[in-house]
Amino acid sequence: MYIGIDLGGTNIKAGLVDENNKIIHSASVPTGPRRAEAEIIKDMAELSVRIADEAGYDINKDVKSVGIGSPGNCDSERGIIIYTNNINFLNTPIRDEMKKYFDPPVYIGNDANVAALGEFMALDDPDVSHMIAITLGTGVGGGAIIDKKIYEGFNGAAMEIGHFQVMMENGAPCSCGRSGCWESYGSVTGLIRETKRVIEQNPDCDMAKSIDGDLDRVGGRTAFDAAKRGDAVAKRVVDTYIRWVAEGIVSVINIFQPQILVIGGAISKEGDYLLNPIKKIAEQFRYSRSMPQTEIRIAKLGNDAGIIGAAVLGRKPC
Repeated sequence: MYIGIDLGGTNIKAGLVDENNKIIHSASVPTGPRRAEAEIIKDMAELSVRIADEAGYDINKDVKSVGIGSPGNCDSERGIIIYTNNINFLNTPIRDEMKKYFDPPVYIGNDANVAALGEFMALDDPDVSHMIAITLGTGVGGGAIIDKKIYEGFNGAAMEIGHFQVMMENGAPCSCGRSGCWESYGSVTGLIRETKRVIEQNPDCDMAKSIDGDLDRVGGRTAFDAAKRGDAVAKRVVDTYIRWVAEGIVSVINIFQPQILVIGGAISKEGDYLLNPIKKIAEQFRYSRSMPQTEIRIAKLGNDAGIIGAAVLGRKPC
């Protein structure tokens, strides 16, 4: 058995994972991101012990390793979380601190990289060595598997994939401090911003009626749902959003040329409605011609990717 921990800004989720990458038991607790790091570490450790116990296992006898997927920059070799912008970790020796609570070894990795590893394992295809995972959520995250190994860069900070610029001038502000980043347009946050803007310009459209004119009720599905009902205004919002997502994906493919690229995150639940136009744009604008092409898919694991990927860290599967 293995334990995977998905450390998020809102919740700490942990799962007991078997040799077949199946979650046997899971639980979560609130993160309380502004608390002292020692309190958060204690909660992660106690949650690990608890889920093993609730499933009938002894963490010290039956669990081979504990893995953690953390936001921010991680030194996976030394077991240190270098920095996170939404949790009070700064050069935190997470491996050593967690080891005060139980015996199994502890492994860490960036949460997006760890989720990519989970999706890579879900492929269960020995012929695939190169894969990119894109997550469309509050931001745009991503991870790369190259030669069956997580790509972290020389300093562990690689694959902040949402922060290459797609708009050089007059771009939308980004949380990183720049403007015009892909994240500003391809994220759910960007979609909601554009949906609100268009509703304000078209107060009689179906989207506006669906929220009773209350912009605070706009979500990531507002434009998609209205477009499926035949709202032409909403369809323009969706088409623009998909084009931004696809343009970023084309750039990623042109850089990495992975065998498979998977799209996860909340918007990925739109399935073929999202996927098919992205494929069409990618086929039109990809750089490589007359050679094997990247296959674009919807990710399989959803919210479980982080837990499963973290659990796999200790198995050195790649």
